[in-house]
Amino acid sequence: MAKENEDGGKPVERRGRLTVVLALATLISAFGSSFQYGYNVAVVNSPSVFMKQFYNTTYMGRYGRPMEDSFLTLLWSFSVSMYPLGGFFGSLMVAPLVNKLGRKGTLLFNNIFSIVPAVMMGVSEIAKSYEIIIVARVIVGICAGLSSNVVPMYLGELSPKNLRGALGVVPQLFITVGILSAQVLGIRNILGNSTGWPLMLGLTGIPAVIELVLLPFFPESPRYMLIQKGDEKTAKKALQRLRGWENVEEELEEMRLEEQSERAEGRLSVLSLLSQRSLRWQLVSIIIMNMGQQLSGVNAIYYYADSIYATAGVKENDIQYVTVGTGAVNVFMTIAAVGIPKFVFTSVTWMPYISIACVIIYVIGHAIGPSPIPYVVTTEMFRQSARPAAFMVAGSVHWLSNFTVGLIFPFLETGLGPYSFIIFSVICLVTLVYIWLVVPETKSKTFLEICQMFAKRNKVELKLGDGDLSLKETKESLEDALRVTSF
Repeated sequence: MAKENEDGGKPVERRGRLTVVLALATLISAFGSSFQYGYNVAVVNSPSVFMKQFYNTTYMGRYGRPMEDSFLTLLWSFSVSMYPLGGFFGSLMVAPLVNKLGRKGTLLFNNIFSIVPAVMMGVSEIAKSYEIIIVARVIVGICAGLSSNVVPMYLGELSPKNLRGALGVVPQLFITVGILSAQVLGIRNILGNSTGWPLMLGLTGIPAVIELVLLPFFPESPRYMLIQKGDEKTAKKALQRLRGWENVEEELEEMRLEEQSERAEGRLSVLSLLSQRSLRWQLVSIIIMNMGQQLSGVNAIYYYADSIYATAGVKENDIQYVTVGTGAVNVFMTIAAVGIPKFVFTSVTWMPYISIACVIIYVIGHAIGPSPIPYVVTTEMFRQSARPAAFMVAGSVHWLSNFTVGLIFPFLETGLGPYSFIIFSVICLVTLVYIWLVVPETKSKTFLEICQMFAKRNKVELKLGDGDLSLKETKESLEDALRVTSF
């Protein structure tokens, strides 16, 4: 938006504001989708002892003998890691669904993958089947894989550029609230006990039902409606509701210019994205950032927090409260967590408190940077035609890395003990160096300005001009962009 100065000078940009419609759309989509992602990351941690007992009892009832410890460890690893594996499958569905159903439509459709597994997990004990839990974890993982990509995309396209970063962090806030909620409900006196865990697993369906009821009252992404569906009338109404004013013509004009570019360039598939020289470093950056985010080991803490604290020497009765405290702070940092030989924990009485402090610092750092930023940056680095495919690639890397951590950490902890986090610390350092050297600052930049920032590194000619771009200059820039050579 722009308006004239009183003295008739250069137009002054009107900054977007947080309207009621934009705020509610953000909160409802984040609670209905992102919250579930976080909740299902942590929900199996606290009741793991009782769930393993259920696995063993069910197995004994079928075969007349208890499970071997190695098989129980393997089965439990699958129960945990099937969730991120489902997330990987969900990420593969992002591009076709958001292009067909839209961003809001995909979020509504995605609730199927929450409500169905919620019912399955809720009745698993009655059905005397741990297989139901494993299958349900795959399905609810699909829900998380879709929501973790689509919510940031949806909010990024609803937001004015000056609020894009702030609103882009909201999904991560709800992920951490979901983690904390699961940790609180996992206290032994609430639901983390032998009778409450099936209900605890089934509660994940409640946010999905709320989103199904409320989200239809809020607008679809205006950029999707105009650029991909060609429905300018609906896009204009959506913008007017989101911005809180009637004159949205300049923002519409920017979208029209991008639409011209999209028509000539066509929608990019994943294979096309991989071959675009003009998008090479953007693609490498989102892959490195998503790998670094997940291979930092943060989800090992959420999946196996009780086991980690037990290894660190925390008293058994105190572990559940320490876990809740970790979720409340929601942290990151240098990975000193449990990086000291086990005998030290058992011989020095204050060492468990050092371990707890290290984990909390670690999670704080993760929550304020590595956790939310890759989603925001993925929205900002790619234009409309490439964004779904980019999220598909980023999400696939994210969830495969998550799956790897969830599957191998129990064996890693058994083999390396407290030294297992040293591996994660090296990965964090490598990711830090890459971001410092390669990834530019994108705060308050338009999508076209961000393209210009990467053009030099990609060694392509993309002339977007200097300073603020007028509509005429923007149109000329888009025409130049269409002539960028791909290989």
